[in-house]
Amino acid sequence: MIPSSLPREKSPSEPVALRVEEQDADARLDAFLAERFPEHSRVRLRRAITDGGVQVDGRGAKPAYRLRAGQCVSVTLPPLPPTGVRPEDVPLNILFEDESLAVVNKPAGMVVHPGKGHGSGTLAAALVHHFGRLSSTGGAARPGIVHRLDRDTSGVLLVAKTDTAHLALARQFEQRTVEKEYYALVVGQPDRDRDVIEQPIGIHPYQREKMAIRAEHTTSRSARTVFEVVERIRGFAALRVLPRTGRTHQIRVHLAHAGHPVLCDRMYGGRSRLLRGEIADDANDQQLLLARQALHARRLQFQHPESGETLAFEAPLPEDIAFTLEALRRWRAL
Repeated sequence: MIPSSLPREKSPSEPVALRVEEQDADARLDAFLAERFPEHSRVRLRRAITDGGVQVDGRGAKPAYRLRAGQCVSVTLPPLPPTGVRPEDVPLNILFEDESLAVVNKPAGMVVHPGKGHGSGTLAAALVHHFGRLSSTGGAARPGIVHRLDRDTSGVLLVAKTDTAHLALARQFEQRTVEKEYYALVVGQPDRDRDVIEQPIGIHPYQREKMAIRAEHTTSRSARTVFEVVERIRGFAALRVLPRTGRTHQIRVHLAHAGHPVLCDRMYGGRSRLLRGEIADDANDQQLLLARQALHARRLQFQHPESGETLAFEAPLPEDIAFTLEALRRWRAL
């Protein structure tokens, strides 16, 4: 498959070719492009379509056109306004580094790239300071960013230093050959030791910052999550989660839909923190255990873009999740 995006600032006149896969069949053209070019607003994408900058199998199409598997979408987008990222001396936990890429252990609370309300302290700013030379394929505001983790999700994140590496790694994510493993503490205990959640995910109908299970909606995309129970605790469970697709908030939405939201997931679980007294049945114990969603990107496996070697990296459980797990074992053992 041809990569999903190219550096718009460098070569806005060069078309990008995208193949429509089975999982994208029946998606609207504008929604299809919005997922692949998140740096462009939907208004800009619709304008590009109506202005003739997007063709399907060599012909113009409307934003609402429904795609079919096997079709080729050619995209030429105008350059984005230059934004850039100001380097910041923010500490990084670097797991691996060579001339092509780096692997970092992102802490919870760190936003991956600048956005509304998050102009500083981002991972992107830290990457620019530490590495200097990074790929520009994701755009000026996302130097080196091949994929992302939610602000309050910690763990392994892959960074590209060159455009060549970025395109090769992006292709692996798009073709789903990258193996991702997460660790999650959830509320309640699943009935099965292993299960698959296969539900489409789209934008929430009322809260635009959220996602939701939505069938046959223009923003909906197929999504598949496999999970295994690794430990059962009274009222809670620890899961090994293997997302087979990469939709926004996928794990959080799927687990909440299954009736087992990620612990302290404010957006999908209804609570943002856990006190020790709540699990020890002691109202006087106000020790804070956890103040963010208990979701950690534990392992990532992929092929090196230059050598083809299979690489795998793991990030140990962060202190807050490990501390919470020990407390649950002590006070809520079965």
